Amino acid sequence: MAFELPPLPYDYEALQPFMSKETLEFHHDKHHQAYVTNGNKLLEGSGLEDKSLEDVVKQSYSKNAGLFNNAAQHYNHIHFWKWMKKDGGGTKIPGALAKAIDSDLGGYDKFKADFMQAGATQFGSGWCWLTVRDGKLEITKTPNGENPLVHGGAPILGCDVWEHSYYIDYRNARPKYLEAWVDSLINWDYALELYEKAMA
Repeated sequence: MAFELPPLPYDYEALQPFMSKETLEFHHDKHHQAYVTNGNKLLEGSGLEDKSLEDVVKQSYSKNAGLFNNAAQHYNHIHFWKWMKKDGGGTKIPGALAKAIDSDLGGYDKFKADFMQAGATQFGSGWCWLTVRDGKLEITKTPNGENPLVHGGAPILGCDVWEHSYYIDYRNARPKYLEAWVDSLINWDYALELYEKAMA
């Protein structure tokens, strides 16, 4: 299945001042587009052309590094754009997910501290995640384009900590970016949608 760049679910100014128009233009139009373009080239002749994106990610992991890197980043970014919205973030978490964060992660404040810590301590490029595994929520981090799919988890929220995600707006202050992301950008409704799917 050929990869396609999805349009942003909001306009380029929608996430300001927490994420600038310039960041979205570079990150979506250049970086994500490159994963799509390169991924499609590497998909040809891989034997995985007819698979779903999730299957391409899982089946290329540790077998076809080039394809995996681009397919995984494509998967991560399709969701990343939807994990953000104008006036998002903070404690406005829908019931079922709020309850799971309380029972599995020790409440919102602990979730926020642990999620930000995972993102801040991911050395080099990577992601921090809120994942469902074995019916429970957990916080993890992964290098580069790797994601919880290849470790038996279902990611329901992920923050991109590659420098291109924040350098224009925050320079090298990754913790400041993570705090703005958690406090002001998270689309909890989309996280709930993925949570319900993972728990079904």
